[in-house]
Amino acid sequence: MTTTHEVWFGDPFPLGARWDGQGTNVAVYSRSATVVELCLFDDEGNEERIALPESTANVHHGYFPDVTPGQRYGFRVHGYWNPELGHRSNPSKLLIDPYALAVEGDVTWDPAVFGHQQDDPSLPNVADSAPFVPRSVVVDTSFDWGDDQAPRVRLHQSVIYETHVKGLTMTHPDVPAELRGTYAGMASPAIIEYLVDLGVTAVELLPIHQFISEGFLTEQGLSNYWGYSTAAFFAPHGAYSASGQGGEQVTEFKNLVKSMHAAGIEVILDVVYNHTTEGNENGPTLSLRGIDNGTYYRLSEEDPSKYYDTTGTGNSLNVSQSASLQLVMDSLRYWVTEMHVDGFRFDLASTLARDFYEVNRLASFFDLIHQDPVINRVKLIAEPWDVGPGGYQVGNFPPLWSEWNAQFRDDIRDFWKGTGGGIDDLAFRFTGSSDLYATSGRRPSASINFITAHDGFTLRDLTEYEQKHNEANGEGNRDGHNDNRTWNGGVEGPTQNPVIRENRRRRQYSMMATLLLSQGVPMLSGGDEIGRTQMGNNNAYCQDNELSWHDWSAVDKDLLAFTQRLVKLRADHPVFRRRRFFEGQPVMESSLEDIGWFRPDGHVMTMDDWHTWHAKALSVFLNGNALGPEGPSLERSIDSSFLVMFNASSETLGFTVPEGLGGNRWQVILDTADKTNRDEIVASSDDWKLEAWSLVLLQREQLLPQ
Repeated sequence: MTTTHEVWFGDPFPLGARWDGQGTNVAVYSRSATVVELCLFDDEGNEERIALPESTANVHHGYFPDVTPGQRYGFRVHGYWNPELGHRSNPSKLLIDPYALAVEGDVTWDPAVFGHQQDDPSLPNVADSAPFVPRSVVVDTSFDWGDDQAPRVRLHQSVIYETHVKGLTMTHPDVPAELRGTYAGMASPAIIEYLVDLGVTAVELLPIHQFISEGFLTEQGLSNYWGYSTAAFFAPHGAYSASGQGGEQVTEFKNLVKSMHAAGIEVILDVVYNHTTEGNENGPTLSLRGIDNGTYYRLSEEDPSKYYDTTGTGNSLNVSQSASLQLVMDSLRYWVTEMHVDGFRFDLASTLARDFYEVNRLASFFDLIHQDPVINRVKLIAEPWDVGPGGYQVGNFPPLWSEWNAQFRDDIRDFWKGTGGGIDDLAFRFTGSSDLYATSGRRPSASINFITAHDGFTLRDLTEYEQKHNEANGEGNRDGHNDNRTWNGGVEGPTQNPVIRENRRRRQYSMMATLLLSQGVPMLSGGDEIGRTQMGNNNAYCQDNELSWHDWSAVDKDLLAFTQRLVKLRADHPVFRRRRFFEGQPVMESSLEDIGWFRPDGHVMTMDDWHTWHAKALSVFLNGNALGPEGPSLERSIDSSFLVMFNASSETLGFTVPEGLGGNRWQVILDTADKTNRDEIVASSDDWKLEAWSLVLLQREQLLPQ
């Protein structure tokens, strides 16, 4: 085919198609390719193919002085086809640039998108896939950031709000209809104001890297709502753009970040570098598989035609290969330097720590992260497990990293169920999980505390459903973990029974209070604060509809106000967000320790008490005067010391405020069994009645020296 485009040798760096203001340099890594063709598409979809004229250290590159922003393109890779040896080059397949800054369109699930023949996988499928796959887009990255400044909230002061760009905004009445479900909708004043009023310091966005819904979902009229199926690690998902997919999504996402920063809110991305949308050896050929299969994916040593999968999705990215590791690192730097994001939550992060199939906490990936002057300054959060051997690594990630603490989730749920988990487990989780993090020199902020997340029941459903109800997912309710049981004595869903309704309410409130008063970094699952329900579906990954979206017409205003109050309480009193673990040592100039644990009768807990498996009630004194350099309460006239009383039993229990704590009056701050906001004072030696499934927070009222 005769080309109308002038082409020069260009440079092997940077990878991808990058416009420099005068032309576009194109570079793609492929060790297995003999020829790489750049495919340019006009507005009518006509294709022009141009072989990249030079190769340097396995990078095929060329410079195109007349290729400008908005140009749609893709790659075709010529090379070896031998699946038994891991080679899957097939020039019939149009490939997404793994470094594309924007992607337009989606996959149409025609047989042509597969690189192999369906009836004989050893043979290549020569049907052209171009009519059925997305286009990469050349982007002008210029943007007026103005005086944008990263909020740089200290980790121990953070409150994270896990949410979904579309789900948060899709039904909000104050978001313009044309902006709902988009980056622009999330940047609207209504959403910003809501987040500011809630008091959170960061939003953690479910994946916004360009992703593709799997074919088996689209056949059922479903889609990959969560987005854990990445197709391009540099491109913001085009479907979340209100302004277009021809590069406009990049500017729109930058505006979202800029708006959040102006409100003092950080933006953390949930990123999926452990696998891609191409699935196992039976999946489509859309990008990396056709570019250099053996470099980018972990292949089975016994049979390189198959994949070594530690993610449960069919493939695992092979970060032990330098080019694959570079892809991840380049992407991370891009999102920090060019898109101004403030941190990352790494999905199935143990996969990235695997060197030669073993989870290695000193893996090359960690070494690069720790020495990188861009990435090591942002928040790094691991989901510390994968599905491979030895993949559960909670507590084992190195310093600089925080972790989703699944032990916190499980132990706090068990405690408030009243059927499992002990008071010793509660104590460890409430005080920052020192048993998991202290021995490695880490701080309480290493623990990202959560009770619910996108993956599982909502907080409301956790207390309303005994079993998962995932029938709408089309898998016969076999998908998802049945992580509930024994909450409601067999009663499921909404009920008019006042006793059950009240028990459910108290448990929601008590779990929310436990989360936000615990040491570590709390993460709210978006919508829990307004009573969001998924009708018992605990795996709503494919439900892009009202089942998953926030229902702003049914806000539980009392729960929202309670959550706002807790977040403010945490912000106002450093004793709930200490930098260091409690030591249980006497405080200077006082006989009181920085923390004290008591039985309901007010006596100090003994070793035998800690090992009483059926015990479901205790109290803890948090000494606000023991903060040292962490700083005093913002309210200098009020002592920032608190007594937290827990009753996770099904009966009303008597508690005594322990003697000898100093001060002579205690103010009731929270009582999860009381729907009113009482402000009464109780004497320090008085008995206090805690209703079933309730938490009471008392603050010591004592004038401090001026």
